[in-house]
Amino acid sequence: MSKFARRAFSLLPLTLACGVISIRVAPHAYASEDRVVSDAEQMISEGRRTFRFDTFGDQRFWGDTLRLHEVIEGAKFGGTGPGLSPAMALALGLKVDSQALPQAVLQQLRAGRVDLNDSATTLALLRLQAVVGLTGFFNSDGSLKSVGIQCALCHSTVDNSFAPGIGVRLDGWANRDLNVGAIVALAPNLQPVATLLGTDVATVRRVLNAWGPGKFDAELFLDGKGFRPDGKTAATLIPPAFGMAGVNLHTWTGWGSVTHWNAFVANLEMHGAGRFFDPRLNDATRFPIAAKNGFADLAHIDPNSDLITSKLPALQLYQLALRAPKPRAGRDFDAAAAKRGDALFSGKARCNNCHVEPLWTEPGWNLHKPAEVCVDDFQASRAPADAFAGSGYRTSPLAGLFTHQKGGFYHDGRFATLLDVVNHYNECLSLALSEQEKSDLIQYLLSL
Repeated sequence: MSKFARRAFSLLPLTLACGVISIRVAPHAYASEDRVVSDAEQMISEGRRTFRFDTFGDQRFWGDTLRLHEVIEGAKFGGTGPGLSPAMALALGLKVDSQALPQAVLQQLRAGRVDLNDSATTLALLRLQAVVGLTGFFNSDGSLKSVGIQCALCHSTVDNSFAPGIGVRLDGWANRDLNVGAIVALAPNLQPVATLLGTDVATVRRVLNAWGPGKFDAELFLDGKGFRPDGKTAATLIPPAFGMAGVNLHTWTGWGSVTHWNAFVANLEMHGAGRFFDPRLNDATRFPIAAKNGFADLAHIDPNSDLITSKLPALQLYQLALRAPKPRAGRDFDAAAAKRGDALFSGKARCNNCHVEPLWTEPGWNLHKPAEVCVDDFQASRAPADAFAGSGYRTSPLAGLFTHQKGGFYHDGRFATLLDVVNHYNECLSLALSEQEKSDLIQYLLSL
């Protein structure tokens, strides 16, 4: 064997060892070169930007048509009225992203040197893109030209780490403080909404102001029903948008998956500029307003003017990547009681029959008829009827339940507490749970 060959063989073990070591100590280096992983990372990043900042062109509705921006800036900046101060905005449930604020501004806030009762401060926050879910479009003179909304308006909040309503973004969390109806009711020009619904502006404002914090009525523009037969608002609770991976139906009444709902909301609720198709909305009996206005097939838009469709894949991937937050034992739930409740959940209480671990909903068609869960069918009847199962209510995933207790439970918040929910099923399913068992079961629910 030549000297060169002997040297090559002598180096071979070292070469192999280095190769093994490099693979073991840097697995992420290899993963980052994997096209699937890198594409997913890029899409998630794009989806986050869309979720947080994209208006889909909806400023043409909220600003140009309803003129909501005029109320925000106030008369002294060319709008109308006193303007929307940060104090008023926080009271309406709007949130401020502290990470979007420069250190100098944070220091001024800590020192109390920022006027939270002046709409000029709100305009400054909008320029910094610090108001969660709300974007301002400005004229060259600094006044507001228009305003638009994003997904994050309803489906993000903050951790209050700086002050109440001010902190780090929590994407996917339901903003149960947000009074959407009261905000929209401030708009100077609600006549287009009144015309669409076939009513007057005063009635529109009465319907909107009845929603209250944490609620939104996605079906109002479809069927025109502002109130339930019992006189209560027809609006439903804003649900969390996390923990949706592996879950089939993503709405209270089973309209469809997150792919359908994103397109539906971006086009028909946010009023962005895009293409949408759902022939179920041609049902004039169930959806008279949608059928009359052609909402089932928004095909009139030029593909080059579609500001929604191209963003739906990345938006979906980001939302499915939002895991439910984990509660902390001793703070969010009692660990010993939760352990006892775990056995009840899968046993006597029969919860796991539908809320299947670890999805906490059925791995399949997760919809139940109203009679199966012992409630009325009002909200279910506002959704499309499935050809086989009819209308129903989705088995809501329970992960992160501790984050959205405000506003009550069920689709419309009819049960104020988890004990009310457990009592309902105890009676509905004849479970015969003791008071201690109910308490333990609640602690387990809070631990999910």
